[in-house]
Amino acid sequence: MKKFRAILTGALVWVFIFISFTILSTIPTIKDSMNLQALIVAVLIIPFAIFGASVYYKNGNNDNGFVLGIKMVITALILDALITVPFVVIPTGGSYLSFYTFPLLWLLVAVNMATVYLYWKLKVKV
Repeated sequence: MKKFRAILTGALVWVFIFISFTILSTIPTIKDSMNLQALIVAVLIIPFAIFGASVYYKNGNNDNGFVLGIKMVITALILDALITVPFVVIPTGGSYLSFYTFPLLWLLVAVNMATVYLYWKLKVKV
């Protein structure tokens, strides 16, 4: 049940991030810069990850925050492989390689994992 909850939490955070990128891609001055979009989402991912962690830990779970962060990130990366890349990136001329080698993607991964870990360290771990 904990694994399923972690996957659902990761999927929820991924949905928030996907929606954020979708909205940012419609704003005239921001839509032309993937770097700017990723940096804005890097800030937004903090409250998204906090929300996801709070949902996961709500029922008394106390799993290590680093492990939860990894599960959430793996879920998001799999959803990216199944949805984002084939339906958003490839039609605009990108590829799996360009998506997964984009340095700011890994910044988003690191921020998400660090946020979930710090949430666990400060709010859950006793």
